[in-house]
Amino acid sequence: MSEWPWPESLDALIAAPLHHTPMFENEHVRVLDTRIAPGQTVPVHTHRWPSVLYVLGWSDFIRRDATGHVVVDTRTSPSPSELPTVLWSGPLAPHSLENVGQSEIRIISVELKEEAAESK
Repeated sequence: MSEWPWPESLDALIAAPLHHTPMFENEHVRVLDTRIAPGQTVPVHTHRWPSVLYVLGWSDFIRRDATGHVVVDTRTSPSPSELPTVLWSGPLAPHSLENVGQSEIRIISVELKEEAAESK
């Protein structure tokens, strides 16, 4: 994988610490607890590594890129039919996320660091 093009200051734990709590980290993996209350907007941040998302709480949201353009609006797509559920996410470039629904978004992210892939 090529060098990550965005500054460390945009890492989720640095740029949006009120919404991302570290649960565990080593050279192979980082586990984050993400919570976004209804009406909250998470500041622009990145997720450098691909991750497995264990979704405990779902709500409609709007994801915008760093310039404010809408990238995803879940109100126009189907939501998970059952919770908890597990999803896959690739690395995410700078984005913000606004919870436009009525429930808390709660996700445990297991981020798989490059070092883990390179050590095989």
